[in-house]
Amino acid sequence: MAVGHGDEPEVAPNAGPWTGTAGRRLWAPSPQRVRAAGVTAYLHWLATERGRALADANALWQWSVDDLDGFWDSIWDFCAVEGDRGDGPALADARLPGARWFPTARVNYAENALTRHGSAPAVIAVREDATTAVVSWDELRREVAAAAAGLRRLGVSPGDRVCAVLPNCVHAVVAMLATAAIGAVWSSCSPDLGSTALADRFAQITPTVLIGVDGYTYGGNSFDTLGVLGAAADRLPDLRATVVIPYLAADAVERAHQAALPAVISWEDLLAGSEDQLPVFHRVPFDAPLWILYSSGATGQPKPIVQGHGGILLEHLKSLVLHLDLGPDDRFLWVTSTGWMMWNLLVSGLLTGATVVLFDGSPKFPDLGALWRLAEAVGVTCLGTSPGFLTACERSGIVPREIADLAAIRTIGSTGAPLSPDGYTWVYDAVGSDLMLSSISGGTDLCTAVAMGLPTLAVRAGEIATRGLGCAVSIFDDDGKELLDEIGELVITAPMPSMPLFLWGDEDGSQLRTSYFSTYTGVWRHGDWARITPDGAMIIYGRSDATLNRGGVRIGTAELYQVVENTPGVADSLVIDTSTAERPGELVLYVALDDGKTLDGAFMNTLLTTIRHDLSPRHVPDRVEQVAAIPRTHSGKKLEVPVRRLLLGAPLEQAVSLGAVANPEALLPFISPAAH
Repeated sequence: MAVGHGDEPEVAPNAGPWTGTAGRRLWAPSPQRVRAAGVTAYLHWLATERGRALADANALWQWSVDDLDGFWDSIWDFCAVEGDRGDGPALADARLPGARWFPTARVNYAENALTRHGSAPAVIAVREDATTAVVSWDELRREVAAAAAGLRRLGVSPGDRVCAVLPNCVHAVVAMLATAAIGAVWSSCSPDLGSTALADRFAQITPTVLIGVDGYTYGGNSFDTLGVLGAAADRLPDLRATVVIPYLAADAVERAHQAALPAVISWEDLLAGSEDQLPVFHRVPFDAPLWILYSSGATGQPKPIVQGHGGILLEHLKSLVLHLDLGPDDRFLWVTSTGWMMWNLLVSGLLTGATVVLFDGSPKFPDLGALWRLAEAVGVTCLGTSPGFLTACERSGIVPREIADLAAIRTIGSTGAPLSPDGYTWVYDAVGSDLMLSSISGGTDLCTAVAMGLPTLAVRAGEIATRGLGCAVSIFDDDGKELLDEIGELVITAPMPSMPLFLWGDEDGSQLRTSYFSTYTGVWRHGDWARITPDGAMIIYGRSDATLNRGGVRIGTAELYQVVENTPGVADSLVIDTSTAERPGELVLYVALDDGKTLDGAFMNTLLTTIRHDLSPRHVPDRVEQVAAIPRTHSGKKLEVPVRRLLLGAPLEQAVSLGAVANPEALLPFISPAAH
């Protein structure tokens, strides 16, 4: 396996239009890190057990997409998947859509998540008020066994849906694994969603059981959720029971009865009465539904995305063992909620034998040092967060390595948006000089990353080191021609095991085809605008449906945000091009400024000059407006497309689903007359 990029120049050619720091090598793994990496062990295993000797990371990626059958079969064996492999090829049908994997295999995700035994911690859960729960592997197995038995008593059978409105807590992990153990289908949302947003998601899949909490805390404040649960349950007529967890107060079940929730039982009652000490795992076909995730729903009804036991199992093992380099000695924390696919990936850390660290609350409470202090206290080795959090830390001036001992951290992950080259540099300056920074890009639709780091490759500012193994990622132009070292549409040209089995309720598959395969026949269009460098690294420039085309020159919105939000005084920004095919429009920049800052003439001139100099004269906005906040989804994504629809005159109810918006009040400036 190659280490870094040898004697290449510190600043790579074709570094792109980010900033002068783009492409600069910031880290290369030591020989010791390379020798100890999971992917190094895998390469040795391939050579000795399969007779497949591969020279370096590029050769490994190329083989993994040229021989999908051989690659995914090797992941099953190398990662010692528990289950019945069956006969036949790993990839029995390579059509897109319609691929079929391991046609005679039978597996269970939960069985593979609970293979480790003993008193070592499997889960450490910490709330922002420092309330902590530590659950050993043996304890987790017993709790999953009891919860599964309780669900069976409620009549839950394989294929039934169990829905949850839970914070990032032990109960959520237990309930998800118990649901999977009996072959039922899991679906969860974060408790900060409103009743309409919850019902818009869950009503589509007709759940049998609803599991929820009485409330949650965030940023030092408490929020009651029983009223929201009750209103959502009114639209779920097939519920047999509502399981209530007293997360804030001991009288939660009593108050749940008062809120008229249907067939209320307590979490304790669910787990009581079972003599099962070990879970009984119902092995299901490889493509049996495991869980249902949801698209953001920002522009319409959220799509219920169904993913399978086997596909998720193999994809997450590959991503966590080979790319994030997780194993039994690791402690894995990613800041997420139960409504985001990163929670599912976080829980899958159990597949590797790692200790999963759950954090429930605001990573900025009571201050920006809280998460870093938690990482020290728990001994986190892989810490995942967002570009927004890292940028906030950088702007605040804190130096995490000076306020916490972060020597245990081997990997920093970042996802949710592109991380700027300056953000990369800050991590190595302020967090640690000897760690892998893995900015990852993927999505809910695949429940994984299609581009991420590899512990045997160097890290360069603004670049994601490699495409995912087994992910046939390419870049296409508008006509479907492959582009080399040019910006275009990110596509996937061959099947991945974690691609959606189907969209719930999409009986003829038409919605799935329209959503992913309507632009290029037989090719998955991911919706990102990206470039693959000559070294095989990837740079993400933002969503392709929100690119900025001015005078025939297109740039990604992420590039403009990098420039604008690096300007002192700018807290956040949103850029919209109101041009249509029928008429030219304006390029409008909205900025949320730091407290006490005003968009006066001098600041405006500074901002426009910076954009002209650091980005492009063509992309200097026609208009700049100050707003209090930028509207975002619950997973932190900017609402570029919905805001554009509003500015073009669409009614609010057609432009955006308010239930998908984390801060609906931030939409007000865009629906006022002055915004049009």
